[in-house]
Amino acid sequence: MNKENNGDLCAFHLQLLLDVEEMDRYPFTRLVIDREVTKREYRQTMHLLDTLEARYEQEKEIGLMDHTPLLLHYAGMLCPKLPVGESLEALLEEGLYEELISRLLLLHKP
Repeated sequence: MNKENNGDLCAFHLQLLLDVEEMDRYPFTRLVIDREVTKREYRQTMHLLDTLEARYEQEKEIGLMDHTPLLLHYAGMLCPKLPVGESLEALLEEGLYEELISRLLLLHKP
């Protein structure tokens, strides 16, 4: 019996997990895995979202209505492996940063 490369075995097991119907409830997580986002890139993305959410709350408190700069910041700083529109939709579907992401999606869609 041939021993499979440990990396190949992990990749196979991961693919099996991704094919489980429950993964449909986690579209952002799936996008991160499918796009091979590294742990560092993932942490940077989550930090970006934390920062943008804090800025969004500050802007709301002072009555700002146009949050376009937040979308531009998101698009400019987002990991290049993650498409802007697809990542926003996946974040919303997964229930992450819902108010912020809803606003950014409204600004992103023409």
